[in-house]
Amino acid sequence: MGIKSFQGARRQKTNIIDNTPLKVSDYMTRNLITFTPDQTIESVMQALIKNRISGGPVVNEKHELIGIISEGDCIKQISESRYYNLPMQDKTIKKHMATNIETIDGNMNIFDAANKFLNAKRRRFPIVEKGKLVGQISQKDVLKAAMELKGQNWWK
Repeated sequence: MGIKSFQGARRQKTNIIDNTPLKVSDYMTRNLITFTPDQTIESVMQALIKNRISGGPVVNEKHELIGIISEGDCIKQISESRYYNLPMQDKTIKKHMATNIETIDGNMNIFDAANKFLNAKRRRFPIVEKGKLVGQISQKDVLKAAMELKGQNWWK
């Protein structure tokens, strides 16, 4: 008795190009709520509450990214203001925003961005092109991308 070999049906090579969007720029938010360094802490807190966001980019008059202001930055200012019994109405965000900002490339693969979120422990990354703020990618945007792409092989 001989050995039988079964290789299965032969697949024909296909030249199908997968145009599945996988870049950060395909999923980033472009219509952002931004702040300026001369805005007051109170106006920023009002905007965060009204728009149900936890922070946002701070840009200059040329729309260049110069910082990020978050709920945590505002809470810290509230705490310091109350502790030292100082009024907060005229305090601007210039001194209270984070200026050491990590950005992400819009051409980065969405899965590499997911890994960067895990390593950096950030909730969002701004995207800058030619010195200008063009968008922002959040962890939620990565989840949305995963749900859109779940029919692809990597999900199975």
